[in-house]
Amino acid sequence: MAADDSRGQVETRRAMFAAERRQRILEVMRANGAASLRDLAEAVQSSEVTVRRDLRVLEADGLLNRHHGGATLPGALSREPTYAQKAHVASAEKAAIGELAASLVEDGDAIVIGAGTTTQVFAQHLARHNELAVVTNSLLVAQALAAAPRIEVVLTGGTLRGSIHALVGSAAERSVAGLRVRRAFISGNGLTPERGVSTPNMQVASVDRALAAAAEEIVVLADHTKIGVDTMVQTVPTDEIDHLVTDDGAPRDVLDELANRAVRLHVARV
Repeated sequence: MAADDSRGQVETRRAMFAAERRQRILEVMRANGAASLRDLAEAVQSSEVTVRRDLRVLEADGLLNRHHGGATLPGALSREPTYAQKAHVASAEKAAIGELAASLVEDGDAIVIGAGTTTQVFAQHLARHNELAVVTNSLLVAQALAAAPRIEVVLTGGTLRGSIHALVGSAAERSVAGLRVRRAFISGNGLTPERGVSTPNMQVASVDRALAAAAEEIVVLADHTKIGVDTMVQTVPTDEIDHLVTDDGAPRDVLDELANRAVRLHVARV
């Protein structure tokens, strides 16, 4: 009888631990909209195998949607995280990506840079360059380069989208329509081999497409939390992406598929 009681107590504790773990997973998901398996495992201090089981249970309850390497909240295809929500996600990875991406820029280049927390960090690493011409719709990118004496910064026109500190709309698109630059550096909310870069907002996607169309080559900056994630509006299809700069937490099989589709990979070590 005592043995049965003991086993019952163990099972109760396990159930409590699982419930606490899943609650924490949902808290992380609600804060970010999407999260990788690795980040969730770190957040709950459990193995990825355990978290994968938790995700299956939470998906069965209709509380999230699983995808390769992580999960998204229901409705996340059309949910646009704010700057404040994104700023502290994968910050070390974004720093490594920004530094590596800056090595693709040469003195004298003309480039365009899209909006995003990763492109903001990338811009901070450009300050050491000389004679750059940078066109951007991001107030954060412009601010990062404001004190760089040998970099000319041109802001597009447009309507301020305050949640991401970026200019959008037809005026922003028209302002880059006649440009031709060496490279476009853009981010997004998701990247899959099937659809390429995507974002939840149509206006943001339209400006990113205009920036990409102005460039000879397109460079996508995406940390591991975005790899394998799909959102509502396609920005740049995979066959138009020339380079991907990501971190070593990205799912290897997804990267291999992107490489098979002629995307050149640059993987930052964190």
